[in-house]
Amino acid sequence: MSTTSISAPSARAIAPADFGLYAGTVLIWSTTWLALKFQVGVVDPQVSILWRFLLAAPLMFLVCRIAGSPIRFPLHVHFRFAALGLFLFSTNFILFYNAGAYVVSGLLAVIFSLASVINIVLAVLFMGEPLRARVALGALLGLSGVALMFWHEISASALGMDALKGLALGIFGSLSFCIGNMLSAKAQREGISVLSANAWGVFYGAIVNFLVALAVGSAFTIEPTARYILALLWLAIPGSVLAFWMYLALLGRIGADRAGYTTVLSPVLALIVSTFAEGYRWSALALIGLALVAAGNVLVLRRKAA
Repeated sequence: MSTTSISAPSARAIAPADFGLYAGTVLIWSTTWLALKFQVGVVDPQVSILWRFLLAAPLMFLVCRIAGSPIRFPLHVHFRFAALGLFLFSTNFILFYNAGAYVVSGLLAVIFSLASVINIVLAVLFMGEPLRARVALGALLGLSGVALMFWHEISASALGMDALKGLALGIFGSLSFCIGNMLSAKAQREGISVLSANAWGVFYGAIVNFLVALAVGSAFTIEPTARYILALLWLAIPGSVLAFWMYLALLGRIGADRAGYTTVLSPVLALIVSTFAEGYRWSALALIGLALVAAGNVLVLRRKAA
């Protein structure tokens, strides 16, 4: 991707290819929620993440080779790749996985949706992107909608120190994810290929996860069940190699504020998947929330009136 095509992503209209990247990201990430659930229990979170990225990294470098994206970079660029790995492919996952031990998955979905708002703030502060009221309102509508959709699960959970701990872990996880977004967007503006940055980011992220696992004394085991293995493969290949490329490419093309709305739609579509896979039942409140999410999506993606 050239520097020219992404120098001012917030100023360009959304093209058909952008909608394809947008839909692909949401579709894949919405299924990873269920796959993540299948991995919780036996294996420590940081170890599961390590296996995921150890599978994904070689595939990403292979894709770079096939696509002709550069793999060799000077040392100072590797420091930036390491930062990308730390925030986007390590810390964000570790915090979210561990937050799941303290709070219900519905609250995690709402916290993850906060990324749509955090992205807007960070893009204005650090990327020089304009604050667009229409996009900000859309993000707030979507966040409110997700909260309503998961309200029954959230209100039924006990509030205590454990819940506050999980809330803090999830919020810092969202912040880490968004910092990684800014690092990727900045790299793209300077002409670094998304494929190259992702491959090295996942490589360094795997190293960080390995060091964290060593530090906390995790056992490097794997759950020998078909459910765990299939979930791991799904998370590593479509969930990491494909979805992260699509999302970060989209971020460079249309801006962090609009791309961030995928974090709102993913848990919503995950609920739809859960309707068929786990028998989730829709309430009136959840349907109102779905309408708010849809309205927010229209505001975020519609073209600005002439």
